[in-house]
Amino acid sequence: MATFSKQLSFRWSDLDPNFHLRHSAYYDFGAQHRVEILAELGLTIRAMQAVHIGPVLFREECIFRREINLSDVIVMQTKMAKMNTDASRWSIVHEFYREEVLCAIITVDGAWMDTKLRKLASPTPQIVTNALSIFPKTTDFTNL
Repeated sequence: MATFSKQLSFRWSDLDPNFHLRHSAYYDFGAQHRVEILAELGLTIRAMQAVHIGPVLFREECIFRREINLSDVIVMQTKMAKMNTDASRWSIVHEFYREEVLCAIITVDGAWMDTKLRKLASPTPQIVTNALSIFPKTTDFTNL
C-alpha cells in the first residue's frame, strides 16, 4: 500500500472570509482521515476503548502553499513519516493536492496514552502495532 488517499468535499462552513479553505479546516480533515485510516486498519474507536489506549498529539503544524477554494478538487494523501520500533511515538504527514499541485502539508507528532492511567504508554496491544506497521510510509521514513 503506497498511500491512503481521500478526495475531499468542502462545505460552505469550511471557508473563511476570503472564500478559501479556512486554516482550521485543514486540521479537521487531517484528524478525520487519521481516524478513518486507523479504523480501516482494524484500530476502531471501540477497539481502542477496549484496550484503554488512545492517540495524543504533541504537535500539529500546517504549511500552506496554495489557496484552496470551494470548487477545487482536492485529494489528501496520508503517510507515516516517523515511528518508534514499538510504535509508541510517530509522525504522520497529510498532503493536500489539487491535480499535481501541492497545496498544503500537515505534520502531526503523537504518541499513545493509557486512558485509565492518563499517562503516556507503549502500545502493548498487538492491534496497535499491527495497524501502524502496515501504515503507508513516506519515501524518507525514519525510525525514531
